[in-house]
Amino acid sequence: MTTIPESELEFRFFRSGGPGGQNVNKVSTAVQMRFDARNSPSLSEPVRARLMKLAGSRLTLDGVIVISAVRFRTQERNRADAIARLQALVDQASIAPTYRVPTRPTRASKERRLEGKAKRSTIKSGRGRPMQDD
Repeated sequence: MTTIPESELEFRFFRSGGPGGQNVNKVSTAVQMRFDARNSPSLSEPVRARLMKLAGSRLTLDGVIVISAVRFRTQERNRADAIARLQALVDQASIAPTYRVPTRPTRASKERRLEGKAKRSTIKSGRGRPMQDD
């Protein structure tokens, strides 16, 4: 599990909409966090590639991941929320995908499949209209 040091994170605070009464017009509680994933020394190359792919629309052309947090009324909780969301992305990117190794069916399994098909065919062929004698 890779942890990102806070020295690599850049925060900007701005006023957010939503609940908060008069406070919403005076206090900058919303957080925009920026993390330079392309130039981060704390990420290994495979994790960096997976993280940049996972970031999707949150990734800028410069390789910076931008996360906005406006869910809470306080700056501290929004800041913690943004950090937690980035950490969740990094944790998800740290898991290397397991690739499926293609296998071939055994001869016995092929024979069982064909026997089942043949049996089903005889059952279904017996369901038709009875033959009429002239």
